[in-house]
Amino acid sequence: MTDPYADRTAVHEQVIDGFGTVRLLPLDAKGDAEVIHGWVSQERAAFWGMNGLTRDEVAGIYAHMDTLDTHHAYLVVKDGDPAALFQTYEPEADRVSECYDAEPGDIGVHLMLAPARPGGARAGWTAALVHAVASYVWLGLNRRRIVVDPDVRNGKAIERFLRLGFVAGPKVVLPEVNLPDVHLPEKHAQLAFLTRPVAFPA
Repeated sequence: MTDPYADRTAVHEQVIDGFGTVRLLPLDAKGDAEVIHGWVSQERAAFWGMNGLTRDEVAGIYAHMDTLDTHHAYLVVKDGDPAALFQTYEPEADRVSECYDAEPGDIGVHLMLAPARPGGARAGWTAALVHAVASYVWLGLNRRRIVVDPDVRNGKAIERFLRLGFVAGPKVVLPEVNLPDVHLPEKHAQLAFLTRPVAFPA
């Protein structure tokens, strides 16, 4: 089968034994809008905050993000199939910095996995994708620590991060953001941190 993403330049590519080839592609706000809108519109993605938005509105959000130097979005592709949406941000340029003391080398991330295909859960899927994006953070971006801020009600995501080695931090309230181009409601979040292992030296 032809890989529809083959001609796009990846910021990171990694072959994971027993899993496949994972590539991180800078998100094309317009070209990837159909895929991303299909994911964020599902009930399972309610905590992502885009339920009810049109495809064009979703594309507009990521087009705006593409103008920022501090926030970036990527389409994660496994063997030519869209597998996840991955976002990074500088904590000091985000509302999370009002809720914890950001340290040099920190980077914030958001990760949304693609819906499971018919047949149910995919053993090792999440761990493999997290390994690939973390490798990019450690080696490509040379960061020391990953910060995540899932909604406190999203127990499934919190449990997943802790199972993958993240350490729980404080529960915080991320303040509302109300700017001309961005509106984010107040969010009760559980912070968690993953520190770069020795296997990934600076």
